[in-house]
Amino acid sequence: MMILADKIILERKKNGWSQEELADKLGVTRQAVSKWEGAQTTPDLLRLLEMSKLFGVTVDYLIKDEMEAVECVPADAGEDSLTRRVSMDEANEFLRVKKKTAPQVAFAVMLCILSPIGLVLLAVCAEQKLVPLSENAACGLGMIILLAFVAAACAVFISCGLKTKPYCFLDKEIIETEYGVTGMVAEKERQYKEVYARCNILGTVICICGVMLLFSGIIISEGDLAAVISFCLMLVVESVGVCFFIVAGITQASFEKLLQEGDYTVKNKTKTPLGTVVGTVYWLVATAVFLAVGFMYNNWRDSVFVWPIAAVLFPAVLLITKMFEKK
Repeated sequence: MMILADKIILERKKNGWSQEELADKLGVTRQAVSKWEGAQTTPDLLRLLEMSKLFGVTVDYLIKDEMEAVECVPADAGEDSLTRRVSMDEANEFLRVKKKTAPQVAFAVMLCILSPIGLVLLAVCAEQKLVPLSENAACGLGMIILLAFVAAACAVFISCGLKTKPYCFLDKEIIETEYGVTGMVAEKERQYKEVYARCNILGTVICICGVMLLFSGIIISEGDLAAVISFCLMLVVESVGVCFFIVAGITQASFEKLLQEGDYTVKNKTKTPLGTVVGTVYWLVATAVFLAVGFMYNNWRDSVFVWPIAAVLFPAVLLITKMFEKK
């Protein structure tokens, strides 16, 4: 015979949750969950109803000691609820699509990072008479190359967006998962932790090496051409490092969306994150500065430096925004 305390322990472990995680989902303290599982206290009716939804079982199964076989909630139960139910098939398909599109998104970002290279190289080569082009013609051709790279990246972004569009509700809507989904996702997330950490370490090291390459080129060689070549090589190295961040980040975020953790908790879904607003405004301002410098001073070569500067400052802006938001 299984008592309520045993059933709470069993269902919690089936879903791969710690006591703290279950407490967070129920809006209680970890100590309260510990007391329930130790049969020191019993949850009230509201908590029992919430647990039955979380575990995907009936309240009768939880409170009746003689019912040892799991009595699952029917799939159509709660259709009138504000929450959306995610099946095992949906969860697996979502994870598969995210795994497939993550490298594609990373490649598109790489194209965006590499897009200024042609413009910068042609501009400095034309200035030093290394190519049979006027400076205006070189800048014009460089802009065409830049826009071609950006257009290709946008095509990839749109394609990936269409593939993941059916799952956009996971970003903003409060969800419930069918029995076993949470445990499956939690186990996959646990297995991915080592890969996630390794990708972030590699990305960080590669990005630092890219900056070192830039300064090494400037120190070893003199002249604008050497500096520009060093800058272009830095962009190539940085783009590789960023790919590691993006692939790992998208994969980790897919787990968090299904588990409603991290940036996708119920609390965060019910409000518009300040970071999203600030990020949008930030990159619009960066684009405006880039275009203003380019058109006002007819100096596209130097205006390109707006992007790496903006990229370096962006994490600091987000960090300050999060600190402000918490306060």
